[in-house]
Amino acid sequence: MNLAAEIALAHRLADAARATIVPHFRSGLDHERKADATPVTLADRAAEEAMRKLLTAEVPQDGVAGEEFGTTEGRSGRQWVLDPIDGTTAFLAGRATFGTLIALLVDGFPVLGVIDQPVLGERWLGVAGEPTTLNGQPVVTRACPELSHAALATTGPHYFTQDQGDVFMTLAQATDHRRMIMGGDCYNYAMLASGHLDIVCEAGLKLHDFAALVPVVEGAGGMMCDWNGEPLHAASDGHVLALGDPARLDDVLEAMGGHHGHAH
Repeated sequence: MNLAAEIALAHRLADAARATIVPHFRSGLDHERKADATPVTLADRAAEEAMRKLLTAEVPQDGVAGEEFGTTEGRSGRQWVLDPIDGTTAFLAGRATFGTLIALLVDGFPVLGVIDQPVLGERWLGVAGEPTTLNGQPVVTRACPELSHAALATTGPHYFTQDQGDVFMTLAQATDHRRMIMGGDCYNYAMLASGHLDIVCEAGLKLHDFAALVPVVEGAGGMMCDWNGEPLHAASDGHVLALGDPARLDDVLEAMGGHHGHAH
């Protein structure tokens, strides 16, 4: 699958989002807390509108699904999935760990993904069958010889139900909890792809939260799956695992009370 045109378009989408988001970051308007005028809602909507405008002009046959403006059906079997600001809480807190997520799905499976951090000017691009890059330079995940040494990340415990939180904590106890990261949204997956984290574990994600992450992580040598170890696609339930070292998959699933029985 030659995606050269789609890659060029994805860069233009990310550029357009970046231009609309950066002026709102740390802009100080949030004190007013007007119903629909926080910097993040302004930036979110403006960025998605800018990206949709480009898609309508250039690939009108493709479907588009965005966090802010819903889904338009296409007729090509292809769908662009947009999350203009993944990590709105981080954005409002003035932290540059939010990102713009852009994915292209073919028949429900992600084949291209961009994680763009507009403030730091960092852009990860993942394309099926190609090495993941950060600003054009290849990145690779790191080896993780044992689970007890793994650095684990999640956006936060408050995003889990009680049951999900219990499963997460059993995994956390099997990893190096001194290296555990809370907070980070999509930026954790970018850090995993670049070899700085070993595992990310989250639940309750929507398609626009995880679609772009899959090609980025997998093109860097990692793997992404649901909590049963199954590949992620448009119908996945939002339980998401990312592993920098795919060799640790069975250990992770087992630590989570895996469906592989317990080896004690």
